[in-house]
Amino acid sequence: MSTEIEISLYVLVLAVPLGLELVRRVSPLLHTPLMSLTNAISAISVVGAILVVGSKGSPRLSEILGIIAVAFATINIVAGFLITDRMLKMFKKKEGSK
Repeated sequence: MSTEIEISLYVLVLAVPLGLELVRRVSPLLHTPLMSLTNAISAISVVGAILVVGSKGSPRLSEILGIIAVAFATINIVAGFLITDRMLKMFKKKEGSK
């Protein structure tokens, strides 16, 4: 295995449990800002994946992984906005109540 792949796998192995632990310990009051930040990061991922997929001469594996990254990041963005919208609706006052 090349050094670049080893480093990428090392970062992935460290990032997954760290990310899960970070999200698990977030206060409920911070979930909406955290979701907005996650949407911004996913948008950056979509742009990067589109650049990888659209570049000429990239390996076939990179194109396939780029397409998968675009799909998953797009799903994450849409779901994040839907969840954020639903959470914000919980704080709106109903028209019949004072």
